[in-house]
Amino acid sequence: MIDFVRGSVALRESEYVVLDVNGVGYRVFCPNPYALGLRDNEPVTLFTHYHVREDAHLLFGFTSRDEQALFRLLLDVSGIGPKVALGILAAGGRPDAVILAISQENLSFLTKLPGIGKKTAQRIILDLKDKLGSVTFSSPEAAVALSVVGSAQLTEGGEGWSEAKEALMTLGYTEAEVDRAWLQVKEKANTYDSVDVLMKHALKVLYTM
Repeated sequence: MIDFVRGSVALRESEYVVLDVNGVGYRVFCPNPYALGLRDNEPVTLFTHYHVREDAHLLFGFTSRDEQALFRLLLDVSGIGPKVALGILAAGGRPDAVILAISQENLSFLTKLPGIGKKTAQRIILDLKDKLGSVTFSSPEAAVALSVVGSAQLTEGGEGWSEAKEALMTLGYTEAEVDRAWLQVKEKANTYDSVDVLMKHALKVLYTM
């Protein structure tokens, strides 16, 4: 199995990059190739998944081990192939946002991802929620997301946070952004905080994201 490739970006297309590895060009499909932060002709490492099917051998690449691990987990879900899994990573933002959505059974977040209907979202939760803890994710954000099990934990700030969350979303923040902010806010929050106090804490976090 090819676990990673290291080389320079020779070509960038909408679905893939071509990585020049010692004079050999590897076509590597990846989430948002134009948003990878990779500079052409500069050395880069992509963590890969080598996928074999009857009509093709495909290489999928990611800038972090967390993306690679989450991609492989998604492939374990019945009905999800590499293309859909790649779309989930591309549209879901950072891996911790998708991990959080699965751990708290957030159907609203999952069904907004490309190719994911309600039944597929339910299948993702059913198949992966208990598996997330068995996978080692390296980023602190992913580790924090894994600590959230069920939506009850996410709303431990009480009704005040529910109202604050709705208010923040009316300001234009996405549900995923607000949920990530709450992971930091809840460390300082308590049941008796007002909606205004919770919003101030959350906005401080959101401004730095």
